[in-house]
Amino acid sequence: MATENASQATPELSEVSLPNLRFLEEVSTATAGISRLEMCIQCGTCGGSCPSAADMDHTPRLLFAMIRAGLRDEVLSSNTPWICVSCYHCFVRCPQDVHIPDVMYTLKSMAIRAKRYKDATAPDFSATFVDMVESYGRSFEFGLATRHYLKHFPLRLPSMAPMGLGLISRRRMEITPSRIEGINQLKVILQYAKELELVQ
Repeated sequence: MATENASQATPELSEVSLPNLRFLEEVSTATAGISRLEMCIQCGTCGGSCPSAADMDHTPRLLFAMIRAGLRDEVLSSNTPWICVSCYHCFVRCPQDVHIPDVMYTLKSMAIRAKRYKDATAPDFSATFVDMVESYGRSFEFGLATRHYLKHFPLRLPSMAPMGLGLISRRRMEITPSRIEGINQLKVILQYAKELELVQ
């Protein structure tokens, strides 16, 4: 009888609160190369190494714990991936060689697709930059800055004009875009990359 009561008091494995590995696997699979995200030991070295950590609503360590816990909406709504400046300092110092900046790129891409970001400024800038690269094979700074500031910060444009004119007059920035040679080959590569992303 005691044995029977003990077995009833012990919850089934399915009832135990276990980490939701589905989201972890989804992020790992979507990350280029091998993310090693599952190897995170929650040491906090990444946040301690990050020059932008003070502006993040979640440290990378906490964000990875949230991924493990399956908190998809909270992770994709976080500003942390957008604040990451891709300096790779966290990756260099990570004792587990977790590819943290690559994971941040993945989370940004997932947030854009799911429309879970809080502020459209960074996703719009990212989309404009990608559009320029797909069209010309390189960044077109004048077009990128103009489009971005017209959409998000139109009142700042007059104060930016002297710097822009200075860059143009010193030939540090072109006023018209130029395409790279072999743009069609680049488009084939980018299309193939998009097809691979859809397969995953």
